[in-house]
Amino acid sequence: MTGVASKVAVIGSGISGAVCASILAKNGISVTIFESGRGPGGRMSQRRERSEDGRELLFDHGAPCFTVSSSNLEVQTLVNEWESRGLVAEWKEKFGSFDFSSKRFVNIEEEGSNKRCVGVPGMNSICRTLCHEPGIETRFGLGIGRLDWLDDYDTWSLTSLDGQDVGHFKGVVASDKNLFSSKFTNVTGKPPPIDLISVSDMALQMNEIPALPCFALMLAFEQPLSSIPTKGFSFKNSKVLSWAYCDSSKPGRFKCSERWVLHSTAEYAELIISQIGFQKPSSAVLTKVAEELFQEFQSTGLDISQPFFKKAHRWGSAFPAANIAGEEKCLWVGKRRLAICGDFCVTPNVEGAICSGIAAAAKFVKLLSTL
Repeated sequence: MTGVASKVAVIGSGISGAVCASILAKNGISVTIFESGRGPGGRMSQRRERSEDGRELLFDHGAPCFTVSSSNLEVQTLVNEWESRGLVAEWKEKFGSFDFSSKRFVNIEEEGSNKRCVGVPGMNSICRTLCHEPGIETRFGLGIGRLDWLDDYDTWSLTSLDGQDVGHFKGVVASDKNLFSSKFTNVTGKPPPIDLISVSDMALQMNEIPALPCFALMLAFEQPLSSIPTKGFSFKNSKVLSWAYCDSSKPGRFKCSERWVLHSTAEYAELIISQIGFQKPSSAVLTKVAEELFQEFQSTGLDISQPFFKKAHRWGSAFPAANIAGEEKCLWVGKRRLAICGDFCVTPNVEGAICSGIAAAAKFVKLLSTL
């Protein structure tokens, strides 16, 4: 992998793609990240909003935090490094569960009993830093529409969604499961960029990765919700809400208002999507969802005032419900130098996504060391 052979395209700038790109660059491989969104992070992205009176509001509207098991030394070492660089801090608050049946909080943990990590000053800070390390070029707002393997040149040719040739690469890392899913077609009307049948024999195990949809509700209050004894809690016996957390209680956040994020149940989100389809929800639909989620929040019986900001966001298929790679932690097509990584390869959380990104990078680094 010398010259053009050392060029690798990473599609997707979520934590899995960003970790993979960072490791590749540290090993002398030239990396270009392609991201259809406006910025990095994927489910670890941060939402920037503005209230009616002009106040800027920031929300971690996807993954609120992450944990790392003590036995996972590889990921723990990486997270410790991020912590030493000021990219990660521990979220030291009380967490618990709220039972809708009894209208009571249950299972409240003591502060710091389980270490929860957050990006600082936002969850996307980790991905943003990794995506801008030396040896990495990032191209935001550029979705990939086609990947073609050129036998004569032993390279991949990438084409953008609008038909532009965006370059040739000796290797590709696909960290977005929609690149080989019918969901890509549902949203864009085009076939998925990666045709697994022509690439390898793994099509059967990856035909469709089941994923759970979710709606997030971002709320901002003038005063703290002092009747709530925790800063994050799951809901039991609710068909509408799965959990809630006080985003502004995290380290490194602005404290000028109290900001909460609620997540719906998959059951509720699937009901809404069955009515409107996979297309981008209209503002009327999102307003309706925001009202329904907030009404469920108020029906807890807790003293919850009216927020000065309220807005819903749909995560269409961000939460995978399957593990497709097993102990390998990523899928690897050696003859085409194609790695597929993400939390859907290991476990559906941030730790799993980091694991998979490390594994995908290792495939390329090993290949480089043998040449």
